[in-house]
Amino acid sequence: MDDRPSAQPGDRTAENRRLRDIMDAIPAHIAYFDDSWTYRYANKAYAAWFGRESGQVVGRRIVDVVPAEVFDAVREPLGRALEGERVIYEYTMSDAAGRTLYARSTLVPDIGAAGEVLGCYVHAVDVTEQRRTQHVLAQAQKMEAIGQLSGGLAHDFNNMLTVVMGNLAGLREARPDDGALQEFVAPAMQAAQGGAQLIERLLTFSRQQPLAPRPVEVNELILGMAKLIRRSLPETIALHTASRNAELVAMTDAHQLESALLNLALNARDAMPEGGELRIESAVETLDAAAAAELDIPPGDYVQVTVRDTGTGMDATTVAHVFEPFFTTKRFGMGSGLGLPMVYGFARQSGGAVRIRSRQACGTAVALLLPRTVASPAAAGEAGTAAPATPLSGQLVLLVEDDPEVRTVVRKQLAALGCSVLEAENGQEAADIVENVAAISLVLSDVVMPGGLDGCGLTRFIRRFRPGLPVILMSGYVDRADAVTRDLGVPLLAKPFSKERLSAMLDAICR
Repeated sequence: MDDRPSAQPGDRTAENRRLRDIMDAIPAHIAYFDDSWTYRYANKAYAAWFGRESGQVVGRRIVDVVPAEVFDAVREPLGRALEGERVIYEYTMSDAAGRTLYARSTLVPDIGAAGEVLGCYVHAVDVTEQRRTQHVLAQAQKMEAIGQLSGGLAHDFNNMLTVVMGNLAGLREARPDDGALQEFVAPAMQAAQGGAQLIERLLTFSRQQPLAPRPVEVNELILGMAKLIRRSLPETIALHTASRNAELVAMTDAHQLESALLNLALNARDAMPEGGELRIESAVETLDAAAAAELDIPPGDYVQVTVRDTGTGMDATTVAHVFEPFFTTKRFGMGSGLGLPMVYGFARQSGGAVRIRSRQACGTAVALLLPRTVASPAAAGEAGTAAPATPLSGQLVLLVEDDPEVRTVVRKQLAALGCSVLEAENGQEAADIVENVAAISLVLSDVVMPGGLDGCGLTRFIRRFRPGLPVILMSGYVDRADAVTRDLGVPLLAKPFSKERLSAMLDAICR
């Protein structure tokens, strides 16, 4: 005879309640449905995933609980599981805020004594954060690779443009009264300048273009840009500006922000060939930890500038690629595909982000988020009147450049400014000249040079050997250019440059 006490009904009720509490406390989504596709159990996490209580799930068919788009996506693996196959799959759905959620589900068939499938156990987990992290990492790696390639191309191309523009400018100055020649030189110079702007956009995308951030009153900047943008729009497009906040000061580069707004406005114009409405809106946007993590920026207050159009819009596939360089929806020859990548690169380099929402036949909204600051914007003319320039005539300049064609162009520019020029084709040769020629009053050196001593290394050598000798670095591409100028304390002259820009830089450093 078995003397063990039998479980009492009250004990079984308490045990069942305890099991339900344990299952509800588990963060995984757990459920069971039978062979009629009807739920017989769902813990709190599973029900909450679909915006319901457990009592609203049990006893109802799957098609009546999950969203229609989810059911369409999971119908096939559910059928396989009810045929006795263990199935693992992932699916997506949108929450109430419109954000995409990701889940991974495992279905384990419940096999009866006779081998029949009675139903399926469901174990699912929320993998949204994992998928977002993987997407951000993959995007960052792709952008980094493209950025490195872009920087290398920019260096070589800017050297070529330096030669082209320098020789065109020299030809124009040598024969100023030759009208026929000017007709050929002017469009060639304009095309070369366009190439320089294209490379500047490429560098902005790859975050290699140095910025000059300062407190900028965004509302004032938008109103000023609206006048320029309005002249670029046909009469069939109405332009409106609006701001939810009276004072919006962002820490950013004003020139690059203007370029970004102009790019967005022109894209919007091209998306409205039959006319429409273009709105530029500004507001304070406060990002909590979750929203900031989604954009890979710190939480806090940002100035959001949104350019919104009522144009043709884009599908999801197009939106996924719009920030990639050279990707464009325009006809061949109608765009470089660098407008939105430039905006993206500028925003990231500024410590902000870009959000884009678009629907076909409804329009597109591109929101630019920039770090908000409480600092006051600099007043116009605050810097005061510039000091008179120091005459350059008689200055002995050491020009260090490995490209002989670029070296020739820059030497001619320096000579035209009245400077005497010594040349070196690498850093080591330049260091030897600095050691032996005391009359040198300034060194103008390229940054990227072959050999063991580049422009940065040469600058450090000069700081030790002749601390008072001024140095100007020049380059078509400087990796971490902001660090170069900050750590070495030298100005940076971006290639290609005109004789006038070179003169202004020499004046500034020789005072």
